[in-house]
Amino acid sequence: MYDPAQLRTFLAVAQTLSFTRASRRLGLRQSTVSQHVRRLEDATGRQLFTRDTHSVELTEDGEAMLGFARSILQAHERASAFFAGTRLRGRLRFGLSEDFALTRLPEILQAFRRDHPEVDLELTVELSGTLHERLAAGRLDLVLAKRRAGDTHGELVWQDTLTWIGAPRLRLDPDRPVPLIVFPPPGITRARALEVLEADGRAWRIACTSTSLSGLIAAARAGLGVMAHTRGLVPPGLVPVPARAGLPELGDVDFVLLHGRRAGAGRGTQEAADALAASVLAGGDLHGPPGRD
Repeated sequence: MYDPAQLRTFLAVAQTLSFTRASRRLGLRQSTVSQHVRRLEDATGRQLFTRDTHSVELTEDGEAMLGFARSILQAHERASAFFAGTRLRGRLRFGLSEDFALTRLPEILQAFRRDHPEVDLELTVELSGTLHERLAAGRLDLVLAKRRAGDTHGELVWQDTLTWIGAPRLRLDPDRPVPLIVFPPPGITRARALEVLEADGRAWRIACTSTSLSGLIAAARAGLGVMAHTRGLVPPGLVPVPARAGLPELGDVDFVLLHGRRAGAGRGTQEAADALAASVLAGGDLHGPPGRD
């Protein structure tokens, strides 16, 4: 009943909230993307997006379709792999930003391991900046991480807004430096936080540095300061800092997939990287909580 091509287009629009970015990701004309969405809406008899000249948002039925689309595409991929009679093999070194620890990505990796048991998957969880460096050095085959400011490389998975977060009862004194909870260099959110504060002329101090996201979250929950974080991934026990605190806006952040091009990489590694990338892109509402449909 539902065309896989239309479902892939729907997921791309849902993840990017942009018909333009979805068309670039899929390599399709924007008119084709619009046609796929319209035909899927005709097939369901429901409106899946509300859209105007400035924004695209999922409707309640669109939110429901995310889970169905993901399940249908995963079943389609498993059936295709089964009847093709081929199994992926090889060593795949996958680099992952720690931001994704509390998302649906572990479920996607589990499904990938189940469907491709002969792929030796090696997972590295690190700062986005460090993952970029390792990919460039040929030490990783595929990376899912934040995109560095000014960079245009990578396949967009989704875009979100960075926001300041802290403990619910945290109060910032406007006459004192902003206490920051940050990753060490080359952390991308660290660089963005320092950049906007400097541009705003706001004094700051480092209250906590940790290479672990759980360490930063613990410090923030203890009220040590504020941290820059993705709005769609705010951890439990923390809240956005109210606008009355006067902190400058942090802007948007892109989460992208980047493929390595290491010398001597076998065909199996490249095919495995392509298959895992496709699974991530087909993951629907990736930044929802684990188990969400």
